[in-house]
Amino acid sequence: MTLKGCAHPEGCHTGDLPVLASATVGARFWLLVEHPGPWASHLEDCRLPSGVRTLVDRALAIGVRPQLIRRPGRRTPVEGGIHVMVADSTAAEPWLAEGVIAGPDDLDLDALVAGVVPESCILVSEPVFLVCTHAKRNACCARIGLPLARSLAKVLPDRVWETSHVGGDRYAANLVCLPHGLYYGSMSQAAAIAAADAYRSGEVTLDRFRGRSGIPEPLQAAEHFVRAHTGELSVGGVAVESSRSDGATTEAFVRGSGVRFRVVVEPMTLKAPCGTACAEEITTYRLVVLDRLTPVRYATPVLT
Repeated sequence: MTLKGCAHPEGCHTGDLPVLASATVGARFWLLVEHPGPWASHLEDCRLPSGVRTLVDRALAIGVRPQLIRRPGRRTPVEGGIHVMVADSTAAEPWLAEGVIAGPDDLDLDALVAGVVPESCILVSEPVFLVCTHAKRNACCARIGLPLARSLAKVLPDRVWETSHVGGDRYAANLVCLPHGLYYGSMSQAAAIAAADAYRSGEVTLDRFRGRSGIPEPLQAAEHFVRAHTGELSVGGVAVESSRSDGATTEAFVRGSGVRFRVVVEPMTLKAPCGTACAEEITTYRLVVLDRLTPVRYATPVLT
């Protein structure tokens, strides 16, 4: 069987093409299940232990994003129960929790969707980094993602996992930072280390930053342009307050660095050098308007 992928023509997967505003919109709640594989092209087709299959199906049914995970380079079966992690990227303070359960009935996914930590899991303070290495989905994800996962795991042992498809094969290698759901694409090893270090310090790096999952793509673009304009890199330092769309054009009001901005963005399409292997075209966004609405206010000095 020939796997989908490309021969890495110039500009493909190198970070030369824009990746902004491409994080997976539907990934708001997460279920990570350790399963060493093999992984079929799609989760629905994977031959999974019955308990893992039940968890994946339940997650899909209620809008939770399921991901199969495994330690970089490890293919040994999991013993002693089902190792799971759950995350809420939509909370005011996103969180990540972990547990080992005897079976699917021991994990309350409805609680996760309600924003509550399931009783079978314990909150963890350290972030998790997912690198897509799903070869049967796209060969490039494994060809670039596998060495990236292994090198990042040497720097951050126990925090890095290989994972199944996260969305966006054309942006391989893909890195996802949880619990906030930050997506990076076209990652080199140096770029991945820089992104992970920034996230552990509560910041993003704009280099190869795809956006934050769970947010519509035009709003990811609006946040990106405000970050680029203001230099605000803290994870929670930029947020869309309101938005409206008129055809393909989106107007958003965005808070960043203590200032409000009116941002107008439009989609644009670029030809991908991969041709039809990974993607024939790449859709990104261009900035139409960025207006500062409120000036920076300084405290009035007290005269004595």
